[in-house]
Amino acid sequence: MRVRALVALLSREIFGIEMTLPEMPAMKGVRGIGMSDSSELAARLAEKFNYANTFYHQPPFFDVTKPDPRDEERYDFIFSSEVMEHIPPPVERGFETIARLLQPNGVLLLTTPYTVDGETREHFPDLHEYTLAAPGGRPVLINRRKDGTLETFDNLMFHGGQGATLEIRVFSEASLREVLLGAGFRDVYISADNSPGFGIEHAETWSLPIAARKGRFVLPPAALASAYRDAAHRITLLERNAAQLQADYDRHVAHHRASHEELNNDLAARTEWAERMEKDLEERTAWALSLERDNKEAHQSLGQSKESEEKAWESARALEAELIAAREARNHLERRLWSRVGRKLGVL
Repeated sequence: MRVRALVALLSREIFGIEMTLPEMPAMKGVRGIGMSDSSELAARLAEKFNYANTFYHQPPFFDVTKPDPRDEERYDFIFSSEVMEHIPPPVERGFETIARLLQPNGVLLLTTPYTVDGETREHFPDLHEYTLAAPGGRPVLINRRKDGTLETFDNLMFHGGQGATLEIRVFSEASLREVLLGAGFRDVYISADNSPGFGIEHAETWSLPIAARKGRFVLPPAALASAYRDAAHRITLLERNAAQLQADYDRHVAHHRASHEELNNDLAARTEWAERMEKDLEERTAWALSLERDNKEAHQSLGQSKESEEKAWESARALEAELIAAREARNHLERRLWSRVGRKLGVL
């Protein structure tokens, strides 16, 4: 949130309105410098401004206590987030350096821990030649003052974890405002406003973002013209992209409609085929049922025919038996008849 608030303050100081970094126009005519900003913030600022991030311990180097004279009045803005509480005393020298590096209408965007009341607390007011040591594993600061006196400090405060960045002081609001005005800044603005839409909701009334102004910042005409040109180019590009997207969309809609119509036609054809198949199936089912009935009737008729045939055969066999019996009876009668005739004729 501290970084978002500082970016919002930068936007108000340069453009007069509050914008996020992606919303800001590219203004390469505006020169800025960062003091150990995060890599993500530095990359985004470099996209919008003629901006370079710096470090105290690695390239690109920048020591606020020992500036390059060629950089005086070179920058439109300086970004300093959580740095000034770590530089060695006197801290006034650091703010005076920053003021000299800014153009007459430049601005310092600053965050640093401070209290609402009291005075600045210098933890090591006579810091001169010093080093950190850790006898027994506990860090201490050993300092040789200008008069040669040795002094040792324990209960050290580090930002970012033990052994990281040593806290040299804690400002108060009044003393911080005083040292800024004394360094050559015209006025000091402490941004206490919340902007929920930008994710800025201050939970405290201290350690707020500060804009220290040397003068009223005015964008140079060349930068305005460049921003207008870039905006016009972006509008043209966006319009071209929008036209291309519209054409792609129209082609997609036409293709979709043609595909939809083709699918509807295919669906209608398949539905008609299915209806024909259903009708044919119904007819075949009726024919099969009729055939089954005929088959049953044929089986019944066959059964009846077999039964009639059996009865006929039985009748035939009975008639044959009767015929045989009749023949035997006739033969018997004939024998009896011939026998009587024979007796009568005296043959037998």
